[in-house]
Amino acid sequence: MSELSRRKLLATGGALGALGALGTASPAMAWTWSPGGSVLGTGTGADPRWVWDEVADQLVGSLLERGEVPRVNELLRQWTKNAQELPEGLPPELRDFIEEARRLPAWADQGKLDLAYTFNEKRGLYLGVLYGMASGMMSTVIPKEARAVYHSYGGSDMKDRITKTAKLGYDIGTPKAFQPDGEMIVTCVKTRLTHAGVRNLLPQSPHWSDVAPEDIPISQADMMVTWHSLATTVNRKMVEWGVPIPPEESEAYLHSWQMSAHMLGIADEYIPASWDEANAQADQVLTPILAPTAEGVNLADILMDFGKEIDGSILSRPVIGALTRFMLGDQVAEWLMIPEEPIWDPLLANLWDPFIAVREGLLDVFPGTQQAYWAFDEVLRQAVLLFLSRGDYPISISIPTGNRPS
Repeated sequence: MSELSRRKLLATGGALGALGALGTASPAMAWTWSPGGSVLGTGTGADPRWVWDEVADQLVGSLLERGEVPRVNELLRQWTKNAQELPEGLPPELRDFIEEARRLPAWADQGKLDLAYTFNEKRGLYLGVLYGMASGMMSTVIPKEARAVYHSYGGSDMKDRITKTAKLGYDIGTPKAFQPDGEMIVTCVKTRLTHAGVRNLLPQSPHWSDVAPEDIPISQADMMVTWHSLATTVNRKMVEWGVPIPPEESEAYLHSWQMSAHMLGIADEYIPASWDEANAQADQVLTPILAPTAEGVNLADILMDFGKEIDGSILSRPVIGALTRFMLGDQVAEWLMIPEEPIWDPLLANLWDPFIAVREGLLDVFPGTQQAYWAFDEVLRQAVLLFLSRGDYPISISIPTGNRPS
């Protein structure tokens, strides 16, 4: 792989680099998850560490080289709804890419997507806490992700970076997420273009190149690791907490995330067909790679202070630290240099299970409680997005034009 420039490897989709890299891969690190467990039920079995997003990467690379990205970003701010007509003036090749990228896969099931909203409506509070305190903080101990975030442009403005991630977590839980007047497809496709921008730009950063073990960031494997830090981690925690979830709602929630993976540009052969397959894949690609990095510790420290900016917020460093320890365990808390909290740690350990039992009991006993909970959770989610976006609403995900300013 060293004989190829990073730019050339991107332009060829990584095919030649993959052959060289696979030849030196150690057996212990070999990709063993079978595509038979995917939503397609078949596939090439190619190691996703050496697969990126060939079409998007070449497209965005050409936009960057021609200096068209700022104009494209401004035009794409007008595209907010899934089926909305694209703005006039987009480069023809970008327009063609988006039209193809926003098509739903043949295996999309609208019935399951409708039921996924019912799931989100019931579990909005748990999902909000888990997306933020479990998935969000876990991202800082995923080494490749932490380094890519820190050294890319997004690492210089973490509030903006978190805003974009929060929008994805918000959009997937809305009633019409994947329908024509929803916004989840827009969010996914724009994120896909952003990832392509990072793949083109980050290899030009000497700061990232000095610490990264790979030549190109955000491989298909890296995207699945992030996917598991969201979907699989959230599902595992709710199962661990004993949250009663009907099987059909659990399957529907998974389907919404399968759809998200596809729309983000992940090949169908890597998308698990069931929670059992998701857990098996996560055991191979997520759990073993969690580790501290200097970049991750820095990002976690920034996240720990977010509560300071919200007037009257109880999300102080002790509370966020205790939530992180409770969600992710002592080892992760130690990696992130989060101290033990004598008040909040035992409170969470002793009161969380009873809180869930009471909340679930009220859902079953009192008519209308579910809708009241959803309304309250929705107000909180909207307020968080408004705060993170600094009032610049609607939030628009844009293609980067550079790396972290040094």
